[in-house]
Amino acid sequence: MDFKNIEAVKAKQYIHLTTQGRKTGKPHTVELWFAFAGGKIYLSHEGDYTDWMKNVTKHWRVTVKIDSLSFDAAARILKEGSSRELGKKELYEKYYKSASKEVIDDWFSLSTVIELTPLEAR
Repeated sequence: MDFKNIEAVKAKQYIHLTTQGRKTGKPHTVELWFAFAGGKIYLSHEGDYTDWMKNVTKHWRVTVKIDSLSFDAAARILKEGSSRELGKKELYEKYYKSASKEVIDDWFSLSTVIELTPLEAR
């Protein structure tokens, strides 16, 4: 993966994430906010698992499109740990600016954080 290409698109507002349907096997694409840090991409969703999140639990390989850049990635749901904390911070600060850990923790208290690890350029 050429991270120079990611650097060029990391300020974009949206990512298009395509998962494989867990029941149908068909592609399922959603538009989401994202943040990039430490070679990984972070996503989040508040509330119950959506279809795309349920798909990730069955089929971890996803396709990512940011502007004209497209690549495959490994997706995993982060329940706890330093990667989850980094993802929360980067997501909050990208869209809302700096905040205390308490504010960020409160904002993400009902949210799931997903980490995408790029696999290869396409």
